[in-house]
Amino acid sequence: MSDENPRPVAVVVGGGLAGITAALRLADAGLDVTLLEGRPRLGGLAFSFQRGGLTVDNGQHVYLRCCTGYRWFLDRIDAAHLAPVQDRLDVPVLDAGRAAGPRLGRLRRSGLPVPLHLAGGLAAYPHLSLAQKAAVGRAALALGRLDPADPELDRVDFASWLRRHGQSQRAVEALWDLVGVATLNATAANASLALAAKVFKTGLLSEPGAADIGWATVPLGELHDTLARKALDTAGVRTELRARARSLTRADDGRWNVEAAGRRLVADTVVLAVPQTETHGLLPAGALDEPDLLLDIDDAPILNVHVIYDRKVLRRPFFAALGSPVQWVFDRTGASGLTGPGQYLALSQSAAQAEIDLPVAALRSRYLPELERLLPAARGAGVRDFFVTRERTATFEPTPGVGRLRPGPRTRAPGLCLAGAWTATGWPATMEGAVRSGGAAADAALQSLGRPQGLPLQEAA
Repeated sequence: MSDENPRPVAVVVGGGLAGITAALRLADAGLDVTLLEGRPRLGGLAFSFQRGGLTVDNGQHVYLRCCTGYRWFLDRIDAAHLAPVQDRLDVPVLDAGRAAGPRLGRLRRSGLPVPLHLAGGLAAYPHLSLAQKAAVGRAALALGRLDPADPELDRVDFASWLRRHGQSQRAVEALWDLVGVATLNATAANASLALAAKVFKTGLLSEPGAADIGWATVPLGELHDTLARKALDTAGVRTELRARARSLTRADDGRWNVEAAGRRLVADTVVLAVPQTETHGLLPAGALDEPDLLLDIDDAPILNVHVIYDRKVLRRPFFAALGSPVQWVFDRTGASGLTGPGQYLALSQSAAQAEIDLPVAALRSRYLPELERLLPAARGAGVRDFFVTRERTATFEPTPGVGRLRPGPRTRAPGLCLAGAWTATGWPATMEGAVRSGGAAADAALQSLGRPQGLPLQEAA
């Protein structure tokens, strides 16, 4: 017997965090969903691979307590316990630019209300002078009054705004860029004020615990591939790997034809959750007013340096560095499966345009001495392995003016929606932005079908 009221059919193209989120949301709303991914795995640019007996993340990814979208995602795939958040923000910062040797400071918060939650930590932060700290406090209050959604802010670079608000070069290096480079993948001079304001206002000035840091204690592949696939299967989503979409056309009856893996899928709605250049190649004519703007959204690289020592050289889970090429260092020993007396450190180097193509030998000569300068225990330690991973298209480049290039989830073609951290989420290219984009695209797709929508993603945590 035929079904008189068949479920609407959705195809999601792309199996990164945006695509997984969209597929889960559409399946939860009762749609018949197929997820297509060209790679042999899910997870997009936040994934793991095998190297010898180790499971290696391609790069270090963290999130903040204020990332309610990503926290929803972790809950939805039953993985929140595998990526816990600090009880309270505590960032060790080593200043290597001192003649007397590296000095340790900490960026901390208290349980006091905003903005007093940061006052004690800033007062005790040894890498800024008293005058610089006072200027930082005034700038933070001014930043809190900005509206990140104001398009005028997107036309201004963050460094210019900081200079106008009395920030010294030292304050930019020791605080604003320390946080901003890691979250925006750009220095203040190359970052949109709108995106910087979003990061700092949401992370530092929204609620006391907003900036508490969370990270995976297992390989990312266990979260974004294994557990995500399990959640998709349970939700009834058909996941097809090694199935790159080749074309997308609209049929005479208004439905969509998706060509992938040598066959055609017919759908009532389609979510494109792939990078901007791939999206541009799949978009049918007329779907966006100015589709070529997608090609103006440039990419920014992240370099990751992986070092395995024959002994323990770092006694904290991570730290940030000043006065050094090193930016952030994380202990990945347990997560990678390394056993025995050694230790595995991963260096996350954002805004790495100048280094992304350097040979491994040059990077080894640059970073091993720096680690010895920062970590006395590394001096004389044996290096069992040294390798790099390069993500040349890790994020979109958050330059001033990028906001006008980022499309929203809806297109002019009924039933065709867009997702990806590069779309107009209001966030920089983070896991949070990717998840939020997938939720927004799913909600837009459901709306195009006249289906009731559930709780907005950002309120579901």
